[in-house]
Amino acid sequence: MSTTDPGAAGYWPDGYQSAVALAFDVDGPTGDAMLNGSIWRKPSYFALGAYGPHRALPRILDLLDEAGVRATFFTPAWVVETWPEACRAVVERGHEMAHHGYQHERYWDLEPDQQAEVIERSQKIFREVLGAPAAGFRTPSGDWHPDTPRLLVEAGFAYSSSMRGDDRPYLHEIDGRATSLVEIPGRWDLDDYASLAYTRNPDYPAGQDRIASYELTLDNWIREFDGSHAEGLCMTTLFHPKVCGKPGRLLLLERFLKHMRSGGDVWFATCGEVAEWWSRPAAPAVLQGGGQYV
Repeated sequence: MSTTDPGAAGYWPDGYQSAVALAFDVDGPTGDAMLNGSIWRKPSYFALGAYGPHRALPRILDLLDEAGVRATFFTPAWVVETWPEACRAVVERGHEMAHHGYQHERYWDLEPDQQAEVIERSQKIFREVLGAPAAGFRTPSGDWHPDTPRLLVEAGFAYSSSMRGDDRPYLHEIDGRATSLVEIPGRWDLDDYASLAYTRNPDYPAGQDRIASYELTLDNWIREFDGSHAEGLCMTTLFHPKVCGKPGRLLLLERFLKHMRSGGDVWFATCGEVAEWWSRPAAPAVLQGGGQYV
């Protein structure tokens, strides 16, 4: 294996064995219920989402400070508008804020001009509230329109963390040509919604009747990390403060971070730092979205 391949000794900065780009989606109460207006008739559901930026986010920032780990927070611009001080604290404490729609829109339902409007509006808010536009993008709905990558390149984004087709970063191609847009794939295996989210009205996740065991959830996360680390890959997360930032669950995050840091050979970086590293001249060959070298 050459030294330009993930997993080779010395590939990641300073010879680290693997990379972890810890990431949180600070959705707040945005999403379908806000987009269709029904959330304004459901105070308890609004409060369930607002718990994230209002109460859980400061708790997570304290944990990251204690662990000495920087993270990326994908945040709808509506949340930035509504909780500006909480969002400014993320940047002031050394973390990265990135784009996650305005109100958590479904990009696959939007025409290119509508997507461009969401991006432009959101970047304007990022500049006004946080002092700079977002460099990174995570599609709010877990998928995107075929024109979305082109729009991201035109808007000047450096990276996306939206797709699921690999466990290494890769460069997107548009019309058969390589671009500078880095993809940092995430996996549902490391989405806290899969194990810990539960609401009764609306029933979400649909059909779920209980929350998973915390011990089994932590065991799953640790096994995913161990496998990624053994292969020298880049792991990112799809955690949500409103889900994992409650007191008991914060202990899961604390133990998860302790396990990942125990070996001392993991590069903890923001998604922006991973994208910058992958974009350097010595980076691996371009990867298509399906994970094949070209």
